Amino acid sequence: MRRGIAATALVASLALAATACGGGDDSGSDSSGPVTITWWDTSNATNEAPTYQALVKEFEAANKDIKVKYVNVPFDQAQNKFDTAAGSKGAPDVLRSEVGWTPAFAKKGFFAPLDGTEALADQAKFKSNLVEQAKYEGKTYGVPFTTDTLAFVYNKDLFKKAGVEAPKTWDDLKKAAATIKDKTGVDGYWGSTQAYYAQTFLYGEGTDTVDADAKKITVSSAAAKKGYGTWLSLFDGKGLHKADTTADAYAHIQEAFVNGKVAAIMQGPWEITNFYKGSAFKDKANLGIATVPAGSSGKAGAPTGGHNLSVYAGSDEAHQKAALKFVNFMTSAKAQETIALKNNTLPTRDDAYTAEVKADPGIAGYQTVLSAAQPRPALPEYSSLWGPLDTELLKVAGGKESLDKGLSNAEVAIAKLVPDFSK
Repeated sequence: MRRGIAATALVASLALAATACGGGDDSGSDSSGPVTITWWDTSNATNEAPTYQALVKEFEAANKDIKVKYVNVPFDQAQNKFDTAAGSKGAPDVLRSEVGWTPAFAKKGFFAPLDGTEALADQAKFKSNLVEQAKYEGKTYGVPFTTDTLAFVYNKDLFKKAGVEAPKTWDDLKKAAATIKDKTGVDGYWGSTQAYYAQTFLYGEGTDTVDADAKKITVSSAAAKKGYGTWLSLFDGKGLHKADTTADAYAHIQEAFVNGKVAAIMQGPWEITNFYKGSAFKDKANLGIATVPAGSSGKAGAPTGGHNLSVYAGSDEAHQKAALKFVNFMTSAKAQETIALKNNTLPTRDDAYTAEVKADPGIAGYQTVLSAAQPRPALPEYSSLWGPLDTELLKVAGGKESLDKGLSNAEVAIAKLVPDFSK
């Protein structure tokens, strides 16, 4: 989610300049030679990309008639880059598309529908809610590649020393945080100001930023205000770390957790590898993973993230055919098992959760919380709704505006993104 390496940015910009990367251009191949397709991978260039590059070589070895040009594009740049490239017919043949981008690009006609194609030959093997999340207006535009959700992650040793357990509710968390502070001297919990992380507080109240079916904006409803009120209360109190409103807040929270300076945070499985690099989790078994605490509705819920592999609709028939075969290979049970073992990411198909994969406490732990993951509505604009909230919640957490004012401002901004929705 948060990647910004200059070297990979340069590679990505060069890839954009070379429109031979896809869009029906069969440069790099002729009628008798292999077809060259381009894959834009948006994974972490350091921790994850090497595994994907190795799988590309494995695919090429088994498919002599296809070459894959691998390009790692920083995640925070990829959406805009693809949007620009697809609009000018210079997009890659395959994109590692964040689940929120999939319906948006499908709506623009940039992705090819995959129903009945080789890419979705194993559709029954994938988790059904993840396939649904790859649909737009009844058609499937991506094959689930990796999945994730937020969990309550905690330092088992610190919790044991304090004599507390993973909280079931947010009130439980407040009590546990205070006890941890008293018994160990470190803060019990450090929350994020980002809207994606605050989403779980809405689900705990049985609401969302919008009601997609009713076409209604609900971000400032009574239930939403209650959820965000709970979120805000977790920045103030014994054992509750104050809000970090700096640009490096994500890194600060992560560093504190992995090195035992805070006992618990909310985080996704994309950080499993980095958890293990910290001094607090040299013993992997010390990593505790639990479902996020429940709100007043009595239910716990966390957003579902992850990525699909999608095929560019602007590629010619030969490139699309090769791309479909590549997607089928990369999302196979064998490939997903390899990715899980190497990258500590969660597979999207049940037959990839082998005994060896589940031997990793991080993956096994996150698999147990997937039942609380809430799928996103098939609304192309949905992911963009967090943008205005990121701006306003940062101000609210920093004490620069009231919660009511922040949500009112967010409602106005969201109304511009979904103009046909009522308030």
